[in-house]
Amino acid sequence: MRYVISHAKIHTDLLQKIQELSGQNVFDCYQCGNCSSGCPLVEYMDYAPNQVIRLAQLGALDELLESETIWICATCLQCSSRCPKGVDVSKVMEALRVINLRNREGRISPDDIEKMTDEEVKELPPIVLVSAFRKLSG
Repeated sequence: MRYVISHAKIHTDLLQKIQELSGQNVFDCYQCGNCSSGCPLVEYMDYAPNQVIRLAQLGALDELLESETIWICATCLQCSSRCPKGVDVSKVMEALRVINLRNREGRISPDDIEKMTDEEVKELPPIVLVSAFRKLSG
């Protein structure tokens, strides 16, 4: 996959929305990797936490909104506590989940949960359920 980097691609409305919702400036990150090295769920993610931040920096936000990582993140704050620049990666992940759900691109909605069997619901990461019900609050 090849990315063309331009000011217009990087400084998008969606990136501004991430900053507005999370209060975090993704450009503060200098890619030390401490967030990813401390993440207990990194092996299950399609993008490591530092890669999520890098993709945001590059304006590859469609990839982020379609990634499994934002749903796997448990918001345990391990990444945020390890960041030497003070970037709260978990807030960025939550902002991406909120944007995804507000765009109705989420993989699950409250209506979907009601249609699922108990076994299917038990297999879902808890953060999916929390984010799905936040969708109702807008």
